[in-house]
Amino acid sequence: MGTTLDGKALFDEQELEIQIGSWERIRIERAVPGLDGIVSIDLGRRSRRIRQRGTLRAVGGIEMASRFNAIEALCDGDTHTLVTAEGRSYANVRVDALKQLGREVAGAGIAVAYEIVYTQLGE
Repeated sequence: MGTTLDGKALFDEQELEIQIGSWERIRIERAVPGLDGIVSIDLGRRSRRIRQRGTLRAVGGIEMASRFNAIEALCDGDTHTLVTAEGRSYANVRVDALKQLGREVAGAGIAVAYEIVYTQLGE
């Protein structure tokens, strides 16, 4: 099983790397005159960043544009589900950015290195 986004196999598994960031916690800290220390109020867990790097391969420019367009269509502000090749599922994931890092033409094929930045809004 490969990595999918909303059940769609959009990525090549070769050279695919997914980095899961830690959850961000929000808090309010206040000092009170006349007392030593501070009061810290934990407002809970918020979101975390997920970064995916890999390489997309295609036979020609039209096929590569089609692959990028399919991923770019998911940069829509909605939440999606990312499932890794190992079967780990990340729900409530918003696709924030798709960046092309490099392009290489090799024979009849094209290879494009990319990075996708997600924000997981909650579990």
